[in-house]
Amino acid sequence: MTIDWRYTIEQDLGILAVAGYLGPDAVRRFSGAVGWVLARGTGPVVVDLGALRSWSAEGQLAIAEAAVRLAAAGRSLELAAIPADGSLVPAGDGPDIPVHADLGAALAAHSTRLERAGAQRHEWRTSGFPSGEPVGDQVSSGTKARPIPTAE
Repeated sequence: MTIDWRYTIEQDLGILAVAGYLGPDAVRRFSGAVGWVLARGTGPVVVDLGALRSWSAEGQLAIAEAAVRLAAAGRSLELAAIPADGSLVPAGDGPDIPVHADLGAALAAHSTRLERAGAQRHEWRTSGFPSGEPVGDQVSSGTKARPIPTAE
């Protein structure tokens, strides 16, 4: 089992939504998603785990490593909607990782709304990420990307 992901930039806030099972087989793909995030944004990153079925110890460590990578680039990582098993990313020598009950709470903490009149969102995702929205042009590694204007 693996993961699919979607990365959205809303204002100066990155939202990396992850779906599936973040286990040993998915760690490399998650690391690649974090590389995508590092190359395409600035500011804090909320990792939305609302569609994640579960995660392993290796998956949790991958999130801790992502926090270290983002901190090295001057960015922070926060979690929204951790899996129902209640386990948390292990504490260590890395940066603190704030945890929010869900994506709405994370956005409220940043005074950000997903739909803002006149603002433009940018979104990239793997082709398997669950969504009802059509996706534009194909880019590398099975990832599709297009700017998505918000409703006015």
